[in-house]
Amino acid sequence: MEIRIGIINTGRELSFETAASADEVRTQVSSALEQSTPHLSFADVKGNSYLVPTAQLAYIELGTEESRRVGFVA
Repeated sequence: MEIRIGIINTGRELSFETAASADEVRTQVSSALEQSTPHLSFADVKGNSYLVPTAQLAYIELGTEESRRVGFVA
């Protein structure tokens, strides 16, 4: 699933693919915001990890969990 994260006062967004489901990401973000956790931690499918400050979150866009089709569809 693709995740796009907008950060306040930053012109670009953080975009990466993750193996986590949309519900897992929603739960993680919601609990971090409710508990005033200073950072969110994400991991992508390549093994990279990202720390995002919760105070600077502008938005989080969750993509679809379906895999893209490759080739020609008749």
